[in-house]
Amino acid sequence: MPCRRTASESVLVVVAIALFLTYDTFDVSFSGRPPYRVPSTSAYSKRERIFIGSIHWNNEAILRSHWNKAVVDLVTFLGPENVFVAVLESGSWDDSKGALRELDAQLAQLDVPRSIVLESTTHADEMSRTPNGTGWVWTSRGRQELRRVPYLANLRNRVMAEMAAESEAKGFRFDKVLWLNDVVFTTEDVLTLLSTYDGEYAAACSLDFSKPPAYYDTFALRDLAGSKTMSPVWPYFFPGASRRALVANEAVPVRSCWNGMVAMDTMPFYATPALKFRGIDDGLAELHLEGSECCIVHADNPLSKVLGVYINPNVRVGYNQRAYDTINAAPLWQSTTERIRAIWKLRLAFVLARLQSTTESMTVNRRLKQWGNPEPGRHCLINEMQVLVDNGWKHL
Repeated sequence: MPCRRTASESVLVVVAIALFLTYDTFDVSFSGRPPYRVPSTSAYSKRERIFIGSIHWNNEAILRSHWNKAVVDLVTFLGPENVFVAVLESGSWDDSKGALRELDAQLAQLDVPRSIVLESTTHADEMSRTPNGTGWVWTSRGRQELRRVPYLANLRNRVMAEMAAESEAKGFRFDKVLWLNDVVFTTEDVLTLLSTYDGEYAAACSLDFSKPPAYYDTFALRDLAGSKTMSPVWPYFFPGASRRALVANEAVPVRSCWNGMVAMDTMPFYATPALKFRGIDDGLAELHLEGSECCIVHADNPLSKVLGVYINPNVRVGYNQRAYDTINAAPLWQSTTERIRAIWKLRLAFVLARLQSTTESMTVNRRLKQWGNPEPGRHCLINEMQVLVDNGWKHL
C-alpha cells in the first residue's frame, strides 16, 4: 500500500507539472498582444510639443557614437518648432563638453530651440563646500557628506526650469517632457513610448539594459503594489497586475519607473506649486534609507493616481550598442522557451525573494516610525545610504 501511494503521488506531481507547463505555454504564446511599434516612416499623428531633457557626466563615448545623432534624428522628425532640447553637463573629465558642443552646432543648423549648459564644477568642488542647508548627511565615516540623490534632483530641477522659462517667453505650454538617459535609442523607440495608451498617462517608461538579460534601473522601478522587482530578468515582477500585463505584452502598470527613457505629462510641472524632483529628508536619510528622485517624483505627482504610470515593454533601450542589439534582436526579444524557463525559475525562487522583500520592508517601516513623519515615497525607500565621491558615488 505505501508503495502504491508513493507511485500515485509521483503521478500527480508529473500531471501537475505538465498542467503548469501547458498553461505557461498557452499564456506566453497565445494570450499576449503582438509587439506594437510606431515606425519612424509613419506620419506622427499627434503633433505635440515635446520638451527633451537630459543630464550628463562623463558620457563622451556614447554621445559621440549614438546619442547626439539620435537626438538630431528625433528633433528632425518631430520638427524644430515642436521641441526644445535642454541639456545640463557638469564636471566631466572626459570630453563630454566637446561632444555636446558638436550637438549644439548641429541643433543650431536646424534652428532647434535649446539650452546646452556646460559647467566646470566637479564632484570634488561640490564636496569641498562647507555643509549648509539641505542635502548633507552624517555618515559612518564621522563627517557630513553630500548626498547623491538631492544633488541629482537639483540638476533635474534646473533642466525643468528651462521648460518654464521657454513657456513664459513663448506663451505656450509643452505637452510632454521626455527625459533621456545616456542610452542608445531611435526615433521609433521614442514614438512608440509617446504612443503608450494613446498618450494618456502620467508617465510612460522604456526598459533599460546594460548587461542583458538583466534590466538596469532597479533603483526607480516599483510594481503596481509598490514592491521592488522580484528578479532583474524577465518577468521581473512578483505575481500580480504588473507581471500579468508584462506577460501579455501590454503596457505594464507600475507605481514608478524611469529605466532609460521616460515621457511625462507636463501639467503637474506647470501647477502651483510645481512638481519638482526631490530626495527624502536628510533626517530620514541619516537612518540609512534612500530613495531615487526618479521614483519619488511619481509618488508626488497627482496625475499618477489619475492617469497611471506605465512601462512599455515594446520599448527597450541600451547603455551600449551590444546591449541594444541583443534586446531588440526580435520583437519579443526572448523566445517562448526562454520565457517559460524564466517563469519557472521565479516560481522556485519566490519564497526567498518574498522573504528578502519582507525583511527590507520591515527595516524601512521601522526606520520610518523612528523618524516619525510621513513620506509619500515610502515604496521608493531602500536600506542604503548614497553619497557623492570624486569619481561618482558610493554606498555607505
